[in-house]
Amino acid sequence: MGNLFLLNEDLWKIKQSAPLVHNITNYVVMNNTANALLAIGASPVMAHALEEVEEMVGIASSLVLNIGTLSRQWVEAMIVAGEKAKSRAIPIIFDPVGVGATSYRNEVATEILSRVNPVVIRGNASEIMALSGMTVASKGVDSANSTVDALESAKLLASSRQCVVVVSGEQDIVTDGESTIYNDTGSAIMAKVTGMGCTASALLGAFLAVNENYLQAVVNGTVLMGKVGSYLSAKVQGSGSFQVAFIDTLYQLSAGKLSLGEL
Repeated sequence: MGNLFLLNEDLWKIKQSAPLVHNITNYVVMNNTANALLAIGASPVMAHALEEVEEMVGIASSLVLNIGTLSRQWVEAMIVAGEKAKSRAIPIIFDPVGVGATSYRNEVATEILSRVNPVVIRGNASEIMALSGMTVASKGVDSANSTVDALESAKLLASSRQCVVVVSGEQDIVTDGESTIYNDTGSAIMAKVTGMGCTASALLGAFLAVNENYLQAVVNGTVLMGKVGSYLSAKVQGSGSFQVAFIDTLYQLSAGKLSLGEL
């Protein structure tokens, strides 16, 4: 999966332009996702106050909406920011964390999708299946389904929403409803690190900011996550050291101290 030349080209563009990626995300992962964006050369901002999100989106290059830790005020801010981003035609990434687990999360996801047009939806198998309307089993914010289970749901969701859908898991799936790409790189330890999926969504915000071919941009970001995960799987002691090493590796790639061919 993927073309390393195109991936490297996107990484170069991110480093050169330092796109401002506006994240309205959950407070569990803010530090990790901000550091991952900084490591590849992007400029993250974690602004969620209703009083400022519209103005912040006005200067951003992309918007990431993540419903991991919900409150009504944050939901309102997401919708205001999303509508502003839509009016500016900047890419919106939606991460429906935990959708399918509670009725409130389902209501919020439906409201966001009805009022905002994300160009990318990224989630685990259970989340994507829930968004497509299927009855699924979930474990809080974790998936109880495999990515293969979610293939048809992902295609249906991508076609109906006219967006790119990413199903993250043991095998990543990227589809726009017509083309479907698979990614087998990664590491099982990634599932043991809080917020790796959220980090993927944030990084996609940077890739989409520099590449108008959204399908290719998403493939590039997904491959980057997977290749770094594979590279580190035999080099770390556990989930804690993986988290630090992941950020370090992204930084080394951006700084030219490590090449994609070495991963």
